[in-house]
Amino acid sequence: MASFLSSVVTATLKLHPQFPKYPIYPPSSYPPEKGQSISFQKSHRFTHLDFGETLLLTKEGTEEEEKLFYVPLLQQCLDTRSYSETQIVHGHVMKTGCHDNFFVMSFLVNVYAKCGNMEDARRVFDNMLRRNVVAWTTLMVGFVQNSQPKHAIHVFQEMLYAGSYPSVYTLSAVLHACSSLQSLKLGDQFHAYIIKYHVDFDASVGSALCSLYSKCGRLEDALKTFSRIREKNVISWTSAVSACADNGAPVKGLRLFVEMIAVDIKPNEFTLTSALSQCCEILSLELGTQVYSLCIKFGYESNLRVRNSLLYLYLKSGCIVEAHRLFNRMDDASMVTWNAMIAGHAQMMELTKDNLSACHRGSEALKLFSKLNLSGMKPDLFTLSSVLSVCSRMLAIEQGEQIHAQTIKTGFLSDVIVSTSLISMYSKCGSIERASKAFLEMSTRTMIAWTSMITGFSQHGMSQQALHIFEDMSLAGVRPNAVTFVGVLSACSHAGMVSQALNYFEIMQKKYKIKPAMDHYECMVDMFVRLGRLEQALNFIKKMNYEPSEFIWSNFIAGCKSHGNLELGFYAAEQLLSLKPKDPETYVLLLNMYLSAERFEDVSRVRKMMEEEKVGKLKDWSWISIKDKVYSFKTNGKTHPQSSLICKSLEDLLAKVKNVGYEMLESVEISDEEEEEEKTSSPNIYHSEKLAITFGLENLPNSSPIRVVKSTLICRDSHNFIKYVSTLAGREIIVKDSKRLHKFANGECSCGNFGGFL
Repeated sequence: MASFLSSVVTATLKLHPQFPKYPIYPPSSYPPEKGQSISFQKSHRFTHLDFGETLLLTKEGTEEEEKLFYVPLLQQCLDTRSYSETQIVHGHVMKTGCHDNFFVMSFLVNVYAKCGNMEDARRVFDNMLRRNVVAWTTLMVGFVQNSQPKHAIHVFQEMLYAGSYPSVYTLSAVLHACSSLQSLKLGDQFHAYIIKYHVDFDASVGSALCSLYSKCGRLEDALKTFSRIREKNVISWTSAVSACADNGAPVKGLRLFVEMIAVDIKPNEFTLTSALSQCCEILSLELGTQVYSLCIKFGYESNLRVRNSLLYLYLKSGCIVEAHRLFNRMDDASMVTWNAMIAGHAQMMELTKDNLSACHRGSEALKLFSKLNLSGMKPDLFTLSSVLSVCSRMLAIEQGEQIHAQTIKTGFLSDVIVSTSLISMYSKCGSIERASKAFLEMSTRTMIAWTSMITGFSQHGMSQQALHIFEDMSLAGVRPNAVTFVGVLSACSHAGMVSQALNYFEIMQKKYKIKPAMDHYECMVDMFVRLGRLEQALNFIKKMNYEPSEFIWSNFIAGCKSHGNLELGFYAAEQLLSLKPKDPETYVLLLNMYLSAERFEDVSRVRKMMEEEKVGKLKDWSWISIKDKVYSFKTNGKTHPQSSLICKSLEDLLAKVKNVGYEMLESVEISDEEEEEEKTSSPNIYHSEKLAITFGLENLPNSSPIRVVKSTLICRDSHNFIKYVSTLAGREIIVKDSKRLHKFANGECSCGNFGGFL
């Protein structure tokens, strides 16, 4: 490639003297030679015959007719992409001596290229007695379409040395090769030659230049080349609209789309798909609906690409019913369609404000994945990554293990993305051992894989292991990013390693030039709060470049309660209330603090505020996944078919843990049960997580870990209760609440018995 770069600089690119008038044909079509148009029509009478019969009939005609009989045969090979039949025709051409026919041999190069066999295409090309611009361009396009752009560049070099005249289609092909290589240096040189010969106004060349600059992240240059095109066609407009989509400028892209419609250019399926995807980016369902109206107007209503884009728009906009209605009507659903549905639900899990909504979306994603497997279609890398992220959020390790087995069976386990997703899934489901095993089995480890492992150890309270992995990552020459340092600082926080945390905080900024984000400040504040250095934590908060987050104030409140500094706690609670003025969790937290300090007037004041602000009830739900089924539980709820048995089992369990030292703590409870009145205190016997854990003890095999997801923060009483249960039952119990993962084993919790409790 380096030698070619130098040769392009010194070589003179020759174009036909009357270049704009030069009769050029696209690589996919060929100009008829003199006298061929009539014979071409004759050959159509043989298209209904068997492939072999047609070859036999070539012996019965004149020499000129024999040559022309190959055209429909090669077209049939092209339509079916049949490499074996192409070889048969090729052999017959050589046998009958028709290999000196330029048109047939050029067509043969194109067919081999479309069949994906560039070695044979190149061999046929090299044996051609003469070549014109169509033959050269066909070979170049073949290399580009078969992901061999370097070979396309070399063919262009050969063409220059052979003295052949490139056409606008040749230049378009070589620009697409530069796009595939993402070589701006080479692309700029070609652009200079194009300007020199005054063909940058051509629609084909301008569109290719627009695509090149777009893929290399130079949007302004892409749009500038688009503006120089004199007669813009649908391909030109689509290149410009797509360039905006690819470079994070959806508003600009949609303005171009509107301008395109205004100048009466009919969009194609790619233009409409790009416009719909940009409506997704700005979350404009209204505009997306208007674009889809245009799809109907121009006859693209049933186009799969268009419907897939509309489907994703519905999902991103939260229109679940509409998305499922459209999906159920799609008889021709592709893998892209399935991936859009599954990934859409997975993304909505991340966007939802609470774990309860995330549970519903996740359950639907897992059902869709099961349907996909039953449909006979095979999931790809994107499907597996999406569904593993769903399992991570839902702590659905059984489904995750099944998907792990599926990746081994299908050969996808070697893929870095899937392996990294497995590490994250096992780690978030509380199985750090399985996550470590998946990490060690990776043949290639990316920065994301290292970061996932560091974060996993940190979340499980295994600080030394997390820091050791970080040192190994540095020795391996992998550069950490901002997320990596979140894991490192969190590990220091868990272990109370102040000097190490301050050192890493400085290294992050000075050595790696990473500006501290909110997540980094949260880790530092968490560390000071855990150690009881509340004033130091408060000073750190005041020096931040950001407004403190909800997580920071929640942690600070937890520290104040733990270390008995209620005055600072009340201050932090008021700050938290200003951030989330209508959040029931915040009010419960504040009420419990006032209640523990016996400040009953403040309790009444807060309750009055809740009435004035019309704060909703606290929706406390928990769920547990057992054998591909998700079971949901509501505090004091009676909706479960076995509710009476579960409540009885919970009462028996409560009696047992009391015998080994558990003491029940009282707290304010704001129930979402309409028939119950709010209580100033409650024994909290039937909290949702307690019901879910009891159900797990009854229905999971002995010694099997219990994994529960909770929609709100866990309360301090439940936290204490679960610690005793983990000892009594000899089980690992993993609870993911709205803020963090708690892994209970032998009476201890991975959070270090510190967290934001209700």
